[in-house]
Amino acid sequence: MASFTTTTTIGSFVFLVSLMASALELTTAATNFNQDIDITWGDGRGKILDDGQLLTLSLDKASGSGFQSKNEYLFGKIDMQLKLVPGNSAGTVTAYYLSSQGPTHDEIDFEFLGNPSGDPYTLHTNVFSQGKGNKEQQFHLCFSVDDTPIREFKNSESIGVPFPMNQPMRIYSSLWNADDWATRGGLVKTDWSHAPFTASYRNFNADACISSSSSSSPCGSQPSLSSNNAWFSQELDSTAHENMKSIQKNYMIYNYCTDTKRFPQGMPAECATTNLS
Repeated sequence: MASFTTTTTIGSFVFLVSLMASALELTTAATNFNQDIDITWGDGRGKILDDGQLLTLSLDKASGSGFQSKNEYLFGKIDMQLKLVPGNSAGTVTAYYLSSQGPTHDEIDFEFLGNPSGDPYTLHTNVFSQGKGNKEQQFHLCFSVDDTPIREFKNSESIGVPFPMNQPMRIYSSLWNADDWATRGGLVKTDWSHAPFTASYRNFNADACISSSSSSSPCGSQPSLSSNNAWFSQELDSTAHENMKSIQKNYMIYNYCTDTKRFPQGMPAECATTNLS
């Protein structure tokens, strides 16, 4: 099971992932999917079950499925526990991301690329700001991540790098077939004899600033936020930075900031600073 925390603040945002081998467990902190989530496509392949405590997405040869949050968020901490497709998941992608809309959208991506062996997934991450992405990092997941940040992206607007901080984003997730590229560059295809493939979600919690178009304040009145709103100024301490460096050293398999062939005219500006780990 993969448990995600994405934290967005004015100065930076942090990617955190933990992997646990145990089955999904219910905690009282979770909100109700019926209140917070809309199944948006899949012709019944997406389901909300157990009185709103469990959400499942499934994929077969005809279609995948997906959902989005009812609310849009500007800043905050978003938690979700997700059980990825078990066993032979080759060709499948489970995407979990935050995104605004339009050609100049902002987006923070997690994409979990399946494999035929049931081994830990490849995690593909990306950042879009003002419609521009190309900031990919990939990791081989392991059972030792456990709430350790794997990536930090700081605000480098001072050197001309757009930063996603002004456009409210919804949470999206989808399970879909991408066997033209997902597993070993498309060499391993989806084995439909294992369909339907299913991903499961529990324990969604948003301690976040909900955007409201009807309010003069960017996030309106937020009585549901935690009293100290610690996420608003959250930064990684020295221990977290060291842990993140260790994860990147041992499990990162692609970093756009080291791909000189991809950027023959020069690396992106943020790659020359210490702001991108």
